[in-house]
Amino acid sequence: MGTVVRFSPDLGRWLTRHLDAGEMPLALVATMLKQGMNERSAQGIVAAYVDARQRGAAVPVDSVELPDETRAPPVARLAPGTRIRAFDREIAVHVRTADPVFAALGGVADADECRAVIEMARPRLKPSTLVDPVSGRDVVSDRRTSWGMFFRLGENELIARLDRRLSALMNLPLENGEGLQVLHYPTGAGSDPHHDYLAPGNAANRESIARSGQRVSTLVTYLNDPPEGGQTVFPELGLAVSPIRGNACYFEYGDDDGRVDARSLHASAPVTRGEKWVMTKWMRNRTFVSAG
Repeated sequence: MGTVVRFSPDLGRWLTRHLDAGEMPLALVATMLKQGMNERSAQGIVAAYVDARQRGAAVPVDSVELPDETRAPPVARLAPGTRIRAFDREIAVHVRTADPVFAALGGVADADECRAVIEMARPRLKPSTLVDPVSGRDVVSDRRTSWGMFFRLGENELIARLDRRLSALMNLPLENGEGLQVLHYPTGAGSDPHHDYLAPGNAANRESIARSGQRVSTLVTYLNDPPEGGQTVFPELGLAVSPIRGNACYFEYGDDDGRVDARSLHASAPVTRGEKWVMTKWMRNRTFVSAG
């Protein structure tokens, strides 16, 4: 049983208004702290609102339940140490947190690999989509203004090598991985805060979870160096990872029982100069089976 925190409906309406206006959750937490609310309550209320909006569910009216602080910390899949051997190369661990599991990594891909992936992806780009929380269908949305495409698992020699390297780094079987996604963010493009796990609020997500299990971890590898902007922002953690070619950020948010961690909320800050290219690998807790 967690701790129930009660708040006024006026606070809920204030949160809705500011989230609708595009204000970052971390800024809302900071404002609540200035008004005298304790940090755990402020973070929990904002996280509950953001999570409900992501799932297309009703937002809390006047209370939220915070998880028990005595719960056991998650057991990381990511190997320990300052360097991790991943198939054909050694990956540097620059930053690591234990709860939730997060790491900033260096040397995940080399410059030639990054350039080659961009050139293979470029002619196949389409406007990026988001999963509609009600229908479960992929829809084009102004909440994500990037362009994207997917490679098939092992599509060619380079993609097969990257698939093997990333699955070894993420410490899950190759077959648990979805195909690599490449996203292109031109100047001014970014994405709103979102979770990568599948909220089971619609039939399409429930069917995907039944086929392949829940998503449990994400690895975002940066394929170029944007001159300005484009950080991967984690509002619940107070982190912003700079996009530097070949580096990556890794985070876990799901366990083998299908439980997920809302603190994995993240966004792509707008690119204010130049462009950003990223390559994303999602892992499931079972063998990934595509819809068709």
